Amino acid sequence: MDSPPRSATVADMLAAADRPLFSFEFFPPRDAEDERVLWHTVRRLEQLGPDFVSVTYGASGSTRERTIRVTEEIAATTTLTTVAHLTCASQSVDQLRHVIGSYAAAGVNNVLAIRGDMPGGPTVPWQPHPDGLRNATELVQLIKSLGDFCVGVAAFPDIHPERCDPDLDADVLLAKAAAGADYAITQLFFDVSAYIDLVERVRARGCELPIIPGIMPIASLRQIRRMTELSGQQVPAAVVDRLTAVAPDAVRAEGIAIATEMAQQLLDVGVPGLHFFTQNRSSATREIYAKLRPARDRV
Repeated sequence: MDSPPRSATVADMLAAADRPLFSFEFFPPRDAEDERVLWHTVRRLEQLGPDFVSVTYGASGSTRERTIRVTEEIAATTTLTTVAHLTCASQSVDQLRHVIGSYAAAGVNNVLAIRGDMPGGPTVPWQPHPDGLRNATELVQLIKSLGDFCVGVAAFPDIHPERCDPDLDADVLLAKAAAGADYAITQLFFDVSAYIDLVERVRARGCELPIIPGIMPIASLRQIRRMTELSGQQVPAAVVDRLTAVAPDAVRAEGIAIATEMAQQLLDVGVPGLHFFTQNRSSATREIYAKLRPARDRV
């Protein structure tokens, strides 16, 4: 059987772009209702014509299988360019090779390579699989060795909670680039200056790797606690103060305003794109996108 035709890669898009790229991230559904919501969101956001979308990759086996299935279905049934997430946490090299082969067979040639968290979340100490890889740099090398893949990696505007060393964060990103990474997408953050500082540290080391900032609008005060758990970083006090200063029913609108302001500031400093963590809901992302539409449509 013939292999699916090669589609445009994120690297191709970045090289040819005369405007910032816009992209959206989803997470795999936990049950049938989650799946219904996900596909509603995918179809709604597909109408906006994003440059690519991605699906996160969980730490547990069942979540991983859902990620692979959903990624393949989006690639097969929509017009969207799909980036497949892959982590090396709790997996052997043989398992990773199998997943990479599954993506290739589905025509997915964009992969985001992340070390990932252990089952149980980011507070569980990292331990490499006895037959696996030690870090994302080795995962980039593996993916690149297995085919014509465009590989993205994670970047950390806020200091990585395990390393607590901004210079080491920049050095690790350089190592990923040297291993073959084509671009990076940042973890969520709320301080534009932190992103600028990261880019400056990387550029000072002679690396021109495109670094796309990741944006997540806050829809509720409860979400702040969840963000802290996921990222290992506190949400800045200035952001918390803005959200707690408004009435409970106005938190969502204020969260969208904060995300929109951040996105515009980032566009003003010339970022290569914006990557939105959608939480599998389309409305907040659509509202922000509408406010930023002139940048999306610029030619």
